[in-house]
Amino acid sequence: MNSKLIFIYDGECPFCNKFAELLELKSSLPNLKVKNAREHIEEMKSFYEKGFDIDNGAILIKDGEILHGASAINWICSQVKNPSDSLLKFITYTFSSNYRTNFLFPFLLISRRFTLLAKKVPRKLNFN
Repeated sequence: MNSKLIFIYDGECPFCNKFAELLELKSSLPNLKVKNAREHIEEMKSFYEKGFDIDNGAILIKDGEILHGASAINWICSQVKNPSDSLLKFITYTFSSNYRTNFLFPFLLISRRFTLLAKKVPRKLNFN
């Protein structure tokens, strides 16, 4: 795999943060760049206008193709081979299956929303 990859996640979400950190440090995916959506508001506004809302899941740009939400998580997890961390190994095993990803992803979104609510962080990005 020699694709140029950009993984965009919500930096206020502890689940998203941990996954992004594991991807960046332990996945051994070449050409991977990880971005916190909350630090790139103008870029996120452009994605939002195209129908890609970070509130509905991470965004993965793979050689110009945009994957969003469950599709992004499923694709990137299916690409991680021999992760050097047991948590990442569990996550990639779980979400490398399209069926498991589509089944579990709505629960991840609900967990994210409750966590952001508990942290008193707006779940939606402010584009103003």
